[in-house]
Amino acid sequence: MWRDGVARDLTDAGYLVTAAIGEGVQALRVARAAAPDVVVLDLQLTDLSGVDVIRGLLVALPDVRILMLSASGEQRDVLDALKAGATGYLVKSAGRQEFLDAVRRTAAGEAVFTAGLAGLLLGEYRKLARSTADGPALTTRETEVLRLVAKGMPYKQVAEDLGVSVRTVQNHVQNTLGKLQLHNRSALVRYALEHGLD
Repeated sequence: MWRDGVARDLTDAGYLVTAAIGEGVQALRVARAAAPDVVVLDLQLTDLSGVDVIRGLLVALPDVRILMLSASGEQRDVLDALKAGATGYLVKSAGRQEFLDAVRRTAAGEAVFTAGLAGLLLGEYRKLARSTADGPALTTRETEVLRLVAKGMPYKQVAEDLGVSVRTVQNHVQNTLGKLQLHNRSALVRYALEHGLD
């Protein structure tokens, strides 16, 4: 009934609705054949998750725009859908006019979100920006090893100070080099000096 109501609202607003489908596999089949401009998609389908359908749609139709319309406003559901490639996300409590406006804006290529979700997305963006600015997160032990190596201590002495094997120190150094995308010990020391870890 809910799907039929959404289809009716879209048709009444002048949109050509190809189908109202509750199964992910069938939705993918119909979408591939119809090549719609916009797909309105729920997360909860009878056979596949909405996230799997998003991925399948974008493989078959890279330019399709996907508006999620879901009962869930949970952070994990929203972020999973967006990471998979959804254009926008609206919760089902949205009014008819808000929904139709979201479809129109999605068709125009805009990213559309229920008002309450904007803060969630802003928080995620800020967290991502901070982690990018601060560099990759090193473990406590990797940071300890980095500090000692930056002081010029040989691996053997670092191992003795930390009560670990030389091999463990070497592994921490290699992991740190990989995380920081550095190529040698001198670059690692330079990084430590620049970031006040010496």
